Amino acid sequence: MTDHLLDIEHLSTYFYTEEGTVKAVDDVTLHVRPGETVCIVGESGCGKSITAMSIMGLQEPAGRVVNGRISLEGTDMLTLSKNAKRAIRGKEIAMIFQEPMSSLNPVLTIGQQIMEPLMEHLKLGKKEAKRRAIKLIEQVGISRAEQIAGSYPHELSGGMLQRIMIAIAISCKPKLLIADEPTTALDVTIQAQILDMLRQFKAESDMSILLITHDLGVVAEMADYVVVMYCGKVVEQGEVCELFEHPKHPYTQGLLKSKPILNQRQEELYSIPGQVPNPLELTESCYFHERCQHCMDICRVREPKLKNVGEDQQAACWLYEEEVLTHG
Repeated sequence: MTDHLLDIEHLSTYFYTEEGTVKAVDDVTLHVRPGETVCIVGESGCGKSITAMSIMGLQEPAGRVVNGRISLEGTDMLTLSKNAKRAIRGKEIAMIFQEPMSSLNPVLTIGQQIMEPLMEHLKLGKKEAKRRAIKLIEQVGISRAEQIAGSYPHELSGGMLQRIMIAIAISCKPKLLIADEPTTALDVTIQAQILDMLRQFKAESDMSILLITHDLGVVAEMADYVVVMYCGKVVEQGEVCELFEHPKHPYTQGLLKSKPILNQRQEELYSIPGQVPNPLELTESCYFHERCQHCMDICRVREPKLKNVGEDQQAACWLYEEEVLTHG
């Protein structure tokens, strides 16, 4: 019996386009324990959000899970009917989407949208659901809760909408909260408040969080465990302090090197050279090889697999393979 809340094993989600097949998520394995915050980090387009969408069953109809297993407390999410998935979404697993303005329904009031999961999953009556909705608005730090409950999304600021998204997500006290770039486009003060709020709710309910971000500052502040993705694959993963202090994969090293250092003046910020390859033109190789300063001949023709590079750290890089170390 696993001690994980969420188990993702060898997940592959593909998109079939007129130009070809896009392997948005390719053989991804990760786990989330009860009460743990796992951060998925990487550049835009690396497969972070599609991994989250696949967990929720929201990748369809454009994307298709072609392989793997997604298990929530032993329940295989991929074998469930649409109705069974709908019963779990919002109750056992909830998600804060990246763009609150486009995620909320513009023709329903804020109160109606918070009430919906309360009435659907907890079977509350309209009066009790409205009372709980107002309490949730207060809980996420918004004043004039009754007035806000009667407002429409376009009447609120971005920071307030993000708080409303959090209120909807935590309304049924889910076991797992997926937060997809929850602080994008918010100023640093609001960003800090949102992160504090997530930490507080996690501590109060022993909720697990799967946090998707490209901001390493957020990772350092929030994560217990970090998963680094590149071109749909996991290239490194490990406990947050170990990964920050001893990054093994050249991509992880580049990400950390590109972050500004407080109180240290720099003429120019470091950036990883080159571009992310076209997902339609990927070959049997290390996908990072064209941008890597350590690139070897084997990197161009064979894909490295994740292997242990520490006590609780894995990396997919030929630098740590026995046959390369032995034969050069």
